[in-house]
Amino acid sequence: MKKILTMAALSIAALPAVAEVPDLGGREIVVVTENAYPPLQFLDASGAAIGWEYDAMAEIAARLNATVTYENISWDAMIPAVSEGQFDIGMTGITIRDDRKEVVDFSDSYMTSQMVMLVRGDEVRFSDAASFAADADLLMAAQPGTTPFYVGVYEVLDGDEANPRIIKFETFGAGVEALRNGDVDLVLTDGTAGNGYVATSGGALKIVGEPLGTEDFGFIFPKGSDLVAPINAAIAEMQADGTLEALNVKWFLDYKMGE
Repeated sequence: MKKILTMAALSIAALPAVAEVPDLGGREIVVVTENAYPPLQFLDASGAAIGWEYDAMAEIAARLNATVTYENISWDAMIPAVSEGQFDIGMTGITIRDDRKEVVDFSDSYMTSQMVMLVRGDEVRFSDAASFAADADLLMAAQPGTTPFYVGVYEVLDGDEANPRIIKFETFGAGVEALRNGDVDLVLTDGTAGNGYVATSGGALKIVGEPLGTEDFGFIFPKGSDLVAPINAAIAEMQADGTLEALNVKWFLDYKMGE
């Protein structure tokens, strides 16, 4: 990925003091993900699942003496599946929100990113949220139940979740493809994914306007999971020793999608 993401748009979240990292004695942990959120987790040209979260989880497992296996699921099914205990952990750049805390537990935040407006590279009809909202012909892509969906509804448009200007897609990638094809005019996303798509678009995509706010990412667990404290201890240790920063450099600065 090209060097376009600054620490103003991406940062390591402030974490509590480092606790002792426990030994889980080789415990098997099943992690579910979407593989549709570059550079956090995605499939490379060979079909291999890679990304920031995969590297982070491998490091966490090594520090905890645990064994991780991965499953794949769509975003809309992920939180319910983890809540029901089908998987031990969910990861896909999940925003920490109070309503989600009612059904799943979150780890401490491992990353903070800003919400941005992703548009086609030749877009000139609007340049910020206000000018987008003012043109009733413009359409927005969003995944129901996600932070971008709610930001689009309540901070960009009129607060009506049934507003016909919001075109719903099952995956984030499908919304971006619709943007590229001209079927919609805007995709709201965090800077993590947005800058990733811009960097690999060859000028076909760009970000406009000011960030619409910030969001913290965390891993999710079934309510009451005994993995929350060990994972938090490992995240805090990784922040303290520079591992999280090294992962940011690898995936947001050095890695080039498509190679």
